[in-house]
Amino acid sequence: MATRKGSTRVGGVSGRKRATTVLLRRADGPKERVGFEYPLTGRYGSPEMSFLFSPQYKFSTWRRLWVALAEGQRLLGLPVTEKQVRQMQRFVDEINFEVAEAKEREIRHDVMSHVHAFGEQCPDARPIIHLGATSAYVTDNTDLIQMKAGLELLSRKLVNVIASLAEFAEAHQDLPTLAFTHFQAAQPTTVGKRACLWIQDLLLDLEEFLRLQDELPFLGVKGTTGTQASFLKLFDGNMKKVTRLDSLVADEMGFKKVLPVSGQTYTRKLDYKVLQALCGFSQTAHKFANDLRLLAHLKEVEEPFEKGQVGSSAMAYKRNPMRCERMTGLSRYLMSLVLNPAMTAAEQWFERTLDDSSNKRLSVPEAFLCADVIAETWLNVGQNLVVYPAVIEAHLKAELPFIASENVLMEAVKRGGDRQDLHERIRKHSQAAAKQVKLYGKENDLMARIAADPAFANVKDELDAILDPGKFTGLASEQTQWFLSEHIHPLLKTRRDWLGRKGEVRV
Repeated sequence: MATRKGSTRVGGVSGRKRATTVLLRRADGPKERVGFEYPLTGRYGSPEMSFLFSPQYKFSTWRRLWVALAEGQRLLGLPVTEKQVRQMQRFVDEINFEVAEAKEREIRHDVMSHVHAFGEQCPDARPIIHLGATSAYVTDNTDLIQMKAGLELLSRKLVNVIASLAEFAEAHQDLPTLAFTHFQAAQPTTVGKRACLWIQDLLLDLEEFLRLQDELPFLGVKGTTGTQASFLKLFDGNMKKVTRLDSLVADEMGFKKVLPVSGQTYTRKLDYKVLQALCGFSQTAHKFANDLRLLAHLKEVEEPFEKGQVGSSAMAYKRNPMRCERMTGLSRYLMSLVLNPAMTAAEQWFERTLDDSSNKRLSVPEAFLCADVIAETWLNVGQNLVVYPAVIEAHLKAELPFIASENVLMEAVKRGGDRQDLHERIRKHSQAAAKQVKLYGKENDLMARIAADPAFANVKDELDAILDPGKFTGLASEQTQWFLSEHIHPLLKTRRDWLGRKGEVRV
């Protein structure tokens, strides 16, 4: 029997058919292993962020919103009884998923299926559940509640990451190290000062998270096109009661502000603003993780490497920076997600269209889950950074003669030397020393060449003092102290109840 082009026969079965057979056989394995496992929850994510976007949290929040609506209506004089509200409250967290799922298969409407399921558990309250509301009342307000809660979870983790980096910066504020511009050796800084660059960006992200938590508005009780017509009808044209209901529900759900106007849904620009903030955080995390990967290559600073950890399946000596590599990979993914709410906000028609829903179900939870994994991983890295001062010193010494040559020139001129002559001599000595380093792999002998040049006899005995690394770091130590004391310590004091979290890397 001839085989098709591009296939091979293995044991009497074509390669293509055999591959299919293998896949089918694997599908008969244990049920929990044959479906796609979502990495952001099954592999990486923290339990609290995963729960925030779980069906349990989502639908129990829907029910809390229905309770808040009913209680507000009762207080404002509609025929809703205290008994009905109490019955609803009893079943807020006891969700009959099977009933809701069966109903949705029948009617193809997620909100109404849960209205029916809730009503089945609360027969007395069934007639008034969702009274006057449209689907967006529960779906959109829940989205806003989730985003606000997600920002707080992330803020707590960011404060702990900042605390870990601040401790690191303080411990190494005086340790001179080569700074790099274009990843070429530049004027030295300190290890602590460099850490402050990471912290400063994180601080900007935290401030944005906190601002959004405070300013994120609630959709409230707006009706099918945002005009609140159904509620105006319920309250017999009493506009004050309609407005009061809006405030009561928002208050109950923990929001200080309510959108003054809306269509059926809240403006999708809110999703964009939130994901834009998460995207900003991912930029900060990506920069830190890349810096640390480069430092690991230099063997100056490393992420933690556990006793039994394997760096490579082939190269047993490897110490791959897998945590920081994970951070950069997930940060790239998070940065890409911000395009979704941007396009969704642009695509909305008049008072609403439904092409946002399917996209939001993916992009918003994924952004928060992704940011959560990045923050958790960063906390683990920040709390366990490893520094190698001897390597840092060796690298600094290798480059410092070139960096210090201008100081040597200035000192020699101050002692009576000819600036132009000395400059030319240093230029030639530098080129000769660089040749030894680059062509022959030898040590930088620039200072030895200068010391042997009679033109520099007046500073020969001062060369060691001139080469003191601490004299080349400018105000790095002082800037670190000032930044931490003026900007970071007050923050950590204010948020001390958030501190004490340990970073966990699940796999």
